[in-house]
Amino acid sequence: MQDTPNPQSHSHDFSGGASRKDNGDFTTDKRVLLLMAMALVVGTGGAFAAWVLINLIALVSNAIWLFKISTEPLSFAVVARSPWMVAAPILGGLVIGFMARYGSEKIRGHGIPEAIEAILIGGSRMSPKVAVLKPLSSAISIGSGGPFGAEGPIIMTGGAIGSLFAQLFHMSAAERKTLLVAGAAAGMTAVFGTPIAAVMLAVELLLFEWKPRSFIPVAVAACVSVVWRPLLIGSGALFPVHFESTLSWWGILLAVGLGIISGLQSGLLTTLLYRIEDAFEKLPIHWMWWPALGGLVVGLGGLIEPRALGVGYDIIADLLHSRVAFGAVLAILLVKAGIWLVALSSGTSGGVLAPLLILGGALGWLVGLVLPGDPGFWALLGMAAMMGGTMRAPLTGTFFAVELTGDMGAIVPLLAATVAAYAVTVLLLRRSILTEKIARRGQHITREYGIDPFELTRAADIMIAKVDTLPGDMRLSEALALMTERMDAHRFYPVVEGNGRLVGMISRADALRWQSNSDLMDQTLYDVISDTAIPVAHPEDTVGRVADIMIQGDTGRVPVVEVQSGRLVGLIARKDLLRLRSAINRSELERGAYLRTKG
Repeated sequence: MQDTPNPQSHSHDFSGGASRKDNGDFTTDKRVLLLMAMALVVGTGGAFAAWVLINLIALVSNAIWLFKISTEPLSFAVVARSPWMVAAPILGGLVIGFMARYGSEKIRGHGIPEAIEAILIGGSRMSPKVAVLKPLSSAISIGSGGPFGAEGPIIMTGGAIGSLFAQLFHMSAAERKTLLVAGAAAGMTAVFGTPIAAVMLAVELLLFEWKPRSFIPVAVAACVSVVWRPLLIGSGALFPVHFESTLSWWGILLAVGLGIISGLQSGLLTTLLYRIEDAFEKLPIHWMWWPALGGLVVGLGGLIEPRALGVGYDIIADLLHSRVAFGAVLAILLVKAGIWLVALSSGTSGGVLAPLLILGGALGWLVGLVLPGDPGFWALLGMAAMMGGTMRAPLTGTFFAVELTGDMGAIVPLLAATVAAYAVTVLLLRRSILTEKIARRGQHITREYGIDPFELTRAADIMIAKVDTLPGDMRLSEALALMTERMDAHRFYPVVEGNGRLVGMISRADALRWQSNSDLMDQTLYDVISDTAIPVAHPEDTVGRVADIMIQGDTGRVPVVEVQSGRLVGLIARKDLLRLRSAINRSELERGAYLRTKG
């Protein structure tokens, strides 16, 4: 027989033993302190991984093109046109193809989609192979002339470091994800010196949530990385520049117009990228040979415009300071776009961020020739808009451009241009350059954050208040007759005492099972079920809590009782949860005017 609850006790739990949480603004607990401590280690690892990758790219570049051992950054402006300019990218593509086939296929691509897949599908577990082979393959790809940046590979490498470190401990998939993304943000921060943009990239692209549990450790890792950066790579903005960017209202409209142009450019490049990738899929050769074919196109493009090869940070600086000529910018724009699309579609290894900056900046600079002010300013807006629109990360694009140059005065036109490009790409394309590849592998991703309606709604709002019950003193034989003979009988009935206090639940299946035991027929329902634990909810519980109770109790119906007395006040079934989801959908789709003017 169940003990009678103490009406004065606020701690008594009628949920069958399941703990009941007091709801707060956040679900984060003290375990975030452990994640913050671990983020210190991951942030350091990400910073050093970035240093290794940058120096490895420079080492390979100098060895291939200048035939010397040096870690000084190489500008392809000093590389002479020759047959070697065609041969080197082909050989680099062959090496990467072999590494991908016999090492790890996960090194193919630019890194961010692979990191997203590890988070969503792989339980945030990445292998040691990826941590070693990704930076090595990227260094070979970029060093041999590949038109890529280091940010995608370092995001994946830093993520692998965070994931591997987390796998040394007993951690949940959500906690591993936090450290994976912390490593990725640390790597990006070290390369570009953009901690805020790195954290925003984590929020907009990788975390798929905005919770203190994940946000705080990622920010810690980015801050640790930016502290290490002056010792490893250098201090200050990567491309310091300042523009007199005080624009009137029509100047902001011009920024929006440039954003729209950049959005169209982004949509065109994304569409072309996947059409070329489809063309590679139709080739009658193994994919390991595709990077070599991409290398052939890269080399031929290099003969036309050598500066289109490699990372191209020197081009970004020249665009921002307007140290380029019209013909050179046009050639870089066309050649860089062509070889980047083909090389990336071939499945080689390299990042997309630096190419996007160059392509967006080149177009912005060209448009800026007919707009007021310095063309370099419009190049900056084009870079941010291209990044924000293509990656569907407008805040990342805005803060990235500000931190990259140190020019806080440009933040408003940057935001206008980036959001305009973002709006264009969202309306034109179902998926981004980052998610299309994942979707083609059968994994749909939604990147819209919102309040969970199950956490916003209370049990009292959806429960059925008028519930048919059975008295606890009813004999089992009477209950069996009611449930099997009456046409309007329910499948489940709550059993209550005279004061309305819940005793338990009885189902038709229970009654039929007890029917074979004649000794039970004369017993009351209270005698039969009062010792049975039953999961219950309370009126102020969230619907999310009710759903958890249903899962834990493996039941489709949950009675709702008063906290202190245990008196039954309602019942929630699975269909009530579905009705709530239907109501949310209606709130999105149904439109109506409530304030009307008199005719």
